[in-house]
Amino acid sequence: MKFAVIVFPGSNCDLDMYNAVVDVLGEDVDYVWHTATDLSAYDGILVPGGFSYGDYLRCGAIAQLAPVMNEVRKAADEGKFVLGVCNGFQVLTEAGLLPGALIRNDSLKFRCHPVGLRVENANTAFTRDYEKGEVVTIPIAHGEGNYYCDEETLARLKANGQIVFTYDGSNPNGSVGNIAGISNEAGNVVGMMPHPERAVSELLGSADGAKMFTSVLNAWRERNGAASTR
Repeated sequence: MKFAVIVFPGSNCDLDMYNAVVDVLGEDVDYVWHTATDLSAYDGILVPGGFSYGDYLRCGAIAQLAPVMNEVRKAADEGKFVLGVCNGFQVLTEAGLLPGALIRNDSLKFRCHPVGLRVENANTAFTRDYEKGEVVTIPIAHGEGNYYCDEETLARLKANGQIVFTYDGSNPNGSVGNIAGISNEAGNVVGMMPHPERAVSELLGSADGAKMFTSVLNAWRERNGAASTR
């Protein structure tokens, strides 16, 4: 499996994402600059955290206009696997690949600490190695992680099983429904505010994020008739 880590001016979690693929999976991974116009060589697209374009206008608002995002949309439509984390989640919502929006934390403060996440959907490409209801520990680092959508969209997310993670215990940002991560209807595109790439080893305080990466590799292998990592 070959991964692309998209790099925008202001990305700062691209190295973490790259190393997570190498350390957890040992698969091929490239940094891909925001000006790229062809992602056809990649099976998994990772949109990392950071402050793309300085978060001007809104988080992700300028990044979603970058040339590479046309290719990310195309990859998603083709059923390829796309994960957006933190600023990457914001970019995916701005690009229309996921519903809703990320707004300022209700505390108006930057929050950076481990949180408990409850796995609400273990059937997406990125969560299949978890159990539904499992509680994991993943760090957050955001000032605008407050997920918002209208009541109609929230009802649709619930009905379709698109709520992937919720905060277990206290909600660190005020997000509606305690939402920490969602997917598209097909389950091949996932966005989340917590950073699984920063939780792939006990040396980092938690290895609970590693299953995000093994999940998508197993999904890809199953699709291509290869052996699972389990």
